[in-house]
Amino acid sequence: MPETPVSVAILVFPENSASVIYGLYDMFLAAGRDWGVITDGVPGPELIRPLLVAARAAPFEVSNNVRISPHTTLDACPAVEIICVPEINLPPGEPLTERYRKEIAWLKERHDQGTMLAAACSGAMLFAEAGLLDGQDATTHWAWCDVLRERFPRVQVHAQRALVVSGEGQRLVMAGGGTSWLDLALYLIARTVGVEAAMQVARVNLIDWHHVGQQPFARLARTRQVEDAVIARCQTWIAGHYQEANPVRNMANLSGLAERTFKRRFRQATGMSPLEYVHALRLEEAKQMLESGDQSIEAIAFEVGYEDAGYFSRLFRRNVNLTPAQYRKRFGALRRSLSEHAS
Repeated sequence: MPETPVSVAILVFPENSASVIYGLYDMFLAAGRDWGVITDGVPGPELIRPLLVAARAAPFEVSNNVRISPHTTLDACPAVEIICVPEINLPPGEPLTERYRKEIAWLKERHDQGTMLAAACSGAMLFAEAGLLDGQDATTHWAWCDVLRERFPRVQVHAQRALVVSGEGQRLVMAGGGTSWLDLALYLIARTVGVEAAMQVARVNLIDWHHVGQQPFARLARTRQVEDAVIARCQTWIAGHYQEANPVRNMANLSGLAERTFKRRFRQATGMSPLEYVHALRLEEAKQMLESGDQSIEAIAFEVGYEDAGYFSRLFRRNVNLTPAQYRKRFGALRRSLSEHAS
């Protein structure tokens, strides 16, 4: 955990949605702070300090006539560790170079100085315009993917990925369309101030952050959508059959590949071995059961696919850093409390 708050600039311009701007802003401020409020009644430490940066200092309206007041300008912005670019709320294919010339130049300059750049949705188009995505993996909103390919043929566009991390030093982070900015924010929190802080933000806000134990969010994002159709079909199947015996062998049979080839392609597509993936699905289901019900640990272990409850408990602790009982005590009450307030 950093000794001083991580500084994050959120680049804003009229073609943004306020929900993305302030959603990112609120999630960054929540890191470290809100968990203490809920669990102890006292705000926790400030871990991330966001500020809104724009080409001009005067307030202006973004989409749906929401008024934004920037904290600083591009020229006056202090050194920051991360710059986040929200979506560009324009029709796909709209020319961007002239409209955002100053912002594009600023992004390139800051990236050259070592700043990490992160984009939500179509905001990644500004990275491409700055020449930062040439020869790199990238993603953007699905409506802009064809435009990105056509305008910048050197970019490796991954339309099916919700999150892509690329570039020198892994300093280019891009989330896909819709609410994938939530994944983006959680990834940045996990990477800069710790996975536990990101987990806490996700818990407080009831966000499905797709974590597996204590693994980094970027790795997990690659397990959600893959471009290998054979492996994607196996993922779909295992999501409903993870509790069955011999799941890896069954997936290999379903794939029609030799088992060795299947395992190699599965790891290449998802970043995990087939068995790690099965364990991840089982443990995620076990967490939900521990949070929301009162079944015994033995019953939960059996229901998610483990005949040996002792093995299940050891695996759970190794991946989650809590025993099943500790996890239930820590998160079960929180889920019930949040559910009661939401109803």
